Amino acid sequence: MNGIDDGWLPPEAFRPLGARRILVRGSGPLVDTVRGEVSDACARFGGKLVGGGPHDLLLEIAGGDRSGGEEEFAVARDGGTTRVTASGGRGLLYGLFHVVRLGERGFTGAFPGEVHRPATTLRMLDHWDNVAVHPVMGQVERGYAGGSLFWRDGRAREDFARVRAYARLLAACGINAVCVNNVNVHAVEARLLTKRIGEVAAVAAQLRSYGIRTHLSVTFAAPVVLGGLSTADPLDEAVREWWAQAVRGVYAAIPDFGGFVVKADSEGQPGPFTYGRSHADGANLLAGALAPYGGTVHWRAFVYDHRQDWRDRTTDRARAAYDHFAPLDGEFAANAVLQVKHGPMDFQVREPVSPVLGALPRTGPAVELQATQEYTGQQRHVCWLGPMWSEVLRFRPEGDNGPSVGESARDLVAVSNVGDDPFWTGHPLAQANLYTFGRLAWRPDADPYRVLDEWIGLTFPRASQRLADGLHAVLDGSWRTYEKYTAPLGVGFMVQPGHHYGPSVDGYEYSPWGTYHFADRDGVGVDRSAATGTGFAAQYAKPWAEVYESAASCPDELLLFFHHVPYGHVLRSGKTVIQHIYDTHFKGVEEAEEARRVWAGLADLVEPARHGRVAELFEEQVRSAREWRDQINSYFLRKSGVPDAHGRTVY
Repeated sequence: MNGIDDGWLPPEAFRPLGARRILVRGSGPLVDTVRGEVSDACARFGGKLVGGGPHDLLLEIAGGDRSGGEEEFAVARDGGTTRVTASGGRGLLYGLFHVVRLGERGFTGAFPGEVHRPATTLRMLDHWDNVAVHPVMGQVERGYAGGSLFWRDGRAREDFARVRAYARLLAACGINAVCVNNVNVHAVEARLLTKRIGEVAAVAAQLRSYGIRTHLSVTFAAPVVLGGLSTADPLDEAVREWWAQAVRGVYAAIPDFGGFVVKADSEGQPGPFTYGRSHADGANLLAGALAPYGGTVHWRAFVYDHRQDWRDRTTDRARAAYDHFAPLDGEFAANAVLQVKHGPMDFQVREPVSPVLGALPRTGPAVELQATQEYTGQQRHVCWLGPMWSEVLRFRPEGDNGPSVGESARDLVAVSNVGDDPFWTGHPLAQANLYTFGRLAWRPDADPYRVLDEWIGLTFPRASQRLADGLHAVLDGSWRTYEKYTAPLGVGFMVQPGHHYGPSVDGYEYSPWGTYHFADRDGVGVDRSAATGTGFAAQYAKPWAEVYESAASCPDELLLFFHHVPYGHVLRSGKTVIQHIYDTHFKGVEEAEEARRVWAGLADLVEPARHGRVAELFEEQVRSAREWRDQINSYFLRKSGVPDAHGRTVY
């Protein structure tokens, strides 16, 4: 390896394009980036960047006002020429990478014009990177791929080659924004807003070359922490002026700055509650400062009481975001975007879609996903999340006649899974999650399995059918495999506290964080019905509220999220809950072992370093899956007293 893995843009992926005569028309920094990509490909594969005359591919900035804006592009082929036209540099860049995805198909026969435009405004990655190494969370909070791409030893990295390479990978799958620091803003990181904005500008210069705008996480208490004010009250005139001045400084350094990401009144982070103000008051303060420059504030809805009394069954963490934000619908400024986790808890392997995503029709939401695999194997396990995300984005909060989550989302955001690891994501196959997020953010209704085909075709150009089939065998069902050997039927968590890796059934059961399963000798699950439980089910629109309210109608995969049921409760499969727990945990281990076997059989088709890294991680995955199986099954055998019907070993 050359130190920077090519990801889904290895040189070979450019062979069909690089062997042609190509004409690029237009000017501007992003057109220069397009021209540079084309020039490099032609130099490698014998094509030619021409200034006129006959050509096989035309990439041009064309006149006219496209409804999709600068990111839209059109592609067509006739008369032996493939034409990509766009009204702006971003569209031309995305059009170039579309041709790369097409490969030889992009230069074969003829096809009518197609217009491509993103369905969402912002397609953003939030990096939970710390400038200074945090004593508990390290350089990257919930990071499983080494250190930060941007920061090292308390300052911005001096060599930005990897940042530029990263920007290139992101542009190729449609991502257009990156937040470069942790939403938990510590003392050092707070200064990025003011005295150290030059370091952010240096990072932004690298991202800008591929059409990616830079965003920054800021602390709501910045006027106190940085400005010496006695208050951060959002209605205080001095506070407003402080933010206006700070924002002027940011845009002086970064003219195309995207905006702020804010975690407030959440898990100890300061917020407007301190001053008796609402979250709309807090978000609108920052939105007002950013508005003259076209910036946005992404205000996270991850707000809940993390100091709960486990004895109090009326308190329900799942309810919190809706209770806080639904009453504020219509009160947020146009450039204040409410960023909502896709589920009501915390990126579990199985959760219902958050009711907040259907409860604020006058507030443009951003849907937040988690590419970094905090609760899904931490990039030590293969767990391709495309099918999960697709289910979320296709969910219709108002029922069959209403818009889907993907259709109503203004933006899509994912917590990044990237670090300075040679393979970017630690686990080489976890790159599929990053690529899939970008493509689903561009088009939320896309078939995730076709997106996976794209990733395979780009990452492993000219892959044999045996390699393509093997990769599908390993990745296609990996999310459900992980679910099988971990937390059953939507109950969630059951992980080691703190680092969240590996099983601990009661790890959070008596914890102030509020994540319980309530298993006893008679049954398991959380009663979130309106009739007898916490009332969470009633936060949904009527069609879903009725489905979730009853154990008889609730989908099996979410049963224990919404209901406490006896171990003998019969699922739609005909199995009891306890037998389902046993069977899925045995089956999950078998599937992990089979995936390991399939990967081992691909050794002659995959570059040795990549194959070796994945093979090593499969050993850990199988070990961990067996531990999950044995701890979960043993726990529920001891609770229920009901033996496995098949007589398998349960300890």
